[in-house]
Amino acid sequence: MQLSPRSLLVNRTRGSVRLQSTALHFYQNRQLELYAAKEAQRLTLRQLVFFGRSMNAQRLITSANYVRTELPVRIAHRLRDMQALPYVVVMQEGVAKVYELYWSAFEKFRRYPQIDTLEDNEAFCSFLRAILDDHASVIPNLSLGLSLASPHLPPDQLDSFMRRMLVSRISRRVLAEHHIALSDSVAGRDRDTDGDGHVGIIYTGLSVEKSVRRCTALLRELTYDSEHTSPQKGDDARWPEVIIEGHLDTKFAYIREHLEYIIFELLKNSMQATVAKHSGAAQLPPILVTIVAGVDNISMRISDQGGGLLTPQIKSPSDLFSFSHLRNATRLEHSRLGSLRTAVSNPAGMRATVEELVDRWQQEQRQVPDPQVEAGVGRHPRLGIGLAMSNIFARYCGGSLELVSIDGWGMD
Repeated sequence: MQLSPRSLLVNRTRGSVRLQSTALHFYQNRQLELYAAKEAQRLTLRQLVFFGRSMNAQRLITSANYVRTELPVRIAHRLRDMQALPYVVVMQEGVAKVYELYWSAFEKFRRYPQIDTLEDNEAFCSFLRAILDDHASVIPNLSLGLSLASPHLPPDQLDSFMRRMLVSRISRRVLAEHHIALSDSVAGRDRDTDGDGHVGIIYTGLSVEKSVRRCTALLRELTYDSEHTSPQKGDDARWPEVIIEGHLDTKFAYIREHLEYIIFELLKNSMQATVAKHSGAAQLPPILVTIVAGVDNISMRISDQGGGLLTPQIKSPSDLFSFSHLRNATRLEHSRLGSLRTAVSNPAGMRATVEELVDRWQQEQRQVPDPQVEAGVGRHPRLGIGLAMSNIFARYCGGSLELVSIDGWGMD
């Protein structure tokens, strides 16, 4: 079904979505067509490390102009993806909001002048930070919009679209945040405080064991009510022990923020499942983390005895990664949609980092009043997209995330 050349703008008065005519964009915009016709110049982590290792003023300016010209191309591809969706999907409140954000960013990048000096680059970094802040609501908006549109799209098409959108979002944020970090390093604002060594946002000697222990320690600072999976204040809460085995000296070059988000989500799920399954036991069975360094890859297995996947709503563990209600019925639960709307309304949005989850939960543990929560716009931990985002993060650099359920026993 073809759309007329008009933009979709969201009017949240009474929760409605309103169409407003404009001649500026949508199908017939020539600038969008020109950018969407270009191929994205993709870079690997190895290339980013190699280029950023010997950074100087001229290389930094080259990096800035690459980011300036590359990001509008990638945004244009995603705009065309959204334009190819059925009309009823594009009209959903979350999708319409993301389209509006992407179009605004596309126009800003397209019109941004060439960067010639370090002073120009400082201004460009401020511009990038503002764009990153503006787009903090993209993940919950997309998840909300695609959940609402799930009845109108086949599961394969919906999940394929969502993967492209989220992988593209990660790639753009990596380029922007990496350039900002390189700029900070050149300006003497290096943020490496733990001695792990990094080039931009890429840690060149990232210790897998250290990341597991860091996530475990963060989780142990929190206590949970296993029935509602929300933080509870108390001294009698127990967590299962986490045992790490295998190649403990494994180090590799990776984005620590991505790795630790995956580890944190998997450990959190394993711990909660174990506590719920063995709530009356004198001692909780441990969670086993096995690290293996192969010739060309690094593998990690997290094994728990939390009972496995015993739910009529999920037929296969991989369905937990799906955004379609046909594969994951929880996508259309009223509580889940309400949580997503709460996240969308929060000015801080969702950046999919461990820090934002921990900060929010620590506030609740300390019973610190949060004006945003009281106003109904605070973060909500039950968005149901942690595993899906972990899968996206794992796949971003060519890896994978596999869930194996031994029902009645546990999950690997």
